[in-house]
Amino acid sequence: MSAVLEIRGLDKRFGGIVVADAIDLTLSAGRVVGLIGPNGAGKTSLFNLVSGIFPADAGTITLDGERIDRLKTHRRAARGLSRTWQNLRLFPSLSVLDNLMVGPRHYPGEKLWRLAFDRGGVRRREAETRRRALDVLERTGLAAVAKTRAADLTFGQQKLVGVARALMNESRCLLLDEPMAGVEGHAYETMQRVVRDVAASGVAVCVVEHNVAFIRDLCDEGVFMFAGKVLARGPVADLIADPRLTELYFGT
Repeated sequence: MSAVLEIRGLDKRFGGIVVADAIDLTLSAGRVVGLIGPNGAGKTSLFNLVSGIFPADAGTITLDGERIDRLKTHRRAARGLSRTWQNLRLFPSLSVLDNLMVGPRHYPGEKLWRLAFDRGGVRRREAETRRRALDVLERTGLAAVAKTRAADLTFGQQKLVGVARALMNESRCLLLDEPMAGVEGHAYETMQRVVRDVAASGVAVCVVEHNVAFIRDLCDEGVFMFAGKVLARGPVADLIADPRLTELYFGT
């Protein structure tokens, strides 16, 4: 499998707190990697570093062979990096469809000169974006609630909307931050299917998740983090069967 995202020697400290300590990680097309470890291990901090929420102290991040670690967050998204958030960050008063409409990385209506001089092109692109959004809603099982306000959905549905919006960016790499927190029932099964389908389309996927069963059943590889370090990697079943890692994760 070809490497999509490569992280080499990534370091980050906030005073005396180490959140990333010489992290090396490769995400490949078509594969799902799960990050596991206790709270405070540095998993979400790693996502924040990769997506540009805060800068690294050292190390490099490349996407499809080009360095992105010096780019601003929106530039990284424009290069093909998407992520979801633990706290959703939806637009609660907008419909599900409209939440997806803001997702594409290239949207001509954001540029004033296009609105002034290429209204036809903007309208065509908006129509294309709407068609794609409806297709993504169908694939994620949300078509029936396309016109519903995001605030009126169940929590599991809102989580799916967050993933669906990330898919609108047509990214090469997708980072999912605790997609299963608070999700159960039909939404749980749908989330598994959606992530598998995304990876099967050639996207590199990385998942932070405390639901070990979800990670075990979904991921091609697990990466165990503790105190900002990668301690072990391999099949998830092997990681959670390791007594040393189990003690670090769950305590004695």
